[in-house]
Amino acid sequence: MPMAAADIEALIREGIPDAHVEITDLAGDGDHYAARVVAPMFRGMPRVRQHQAVYAALGGRMGGVLHALQLTTEAPVEE
Repeated sequence: MPMAAADIEALIREGIPDAHVEITDLAGDGDHYAARVVAPMFRGMPRVRQHQAVYAALGGRMGGVLHALQLTTEAPVEE
């Protein structure tokens, strides 16, 4: 059974509490999502480490319950 967008968002927010998370269902099938995650903890962190932090927050669900996730990560823009 596919994961709901709200569940993906909740897991990411739980693992990265200060993150701003946007989830988009790419195919309308509840199985292919895009996630945009903006978090202060990403500042100065290489992109691969940012993605690893999001995958860690998802607790091993990638490739299983969560079939496909297009991931965009970044630190908030400082003004």
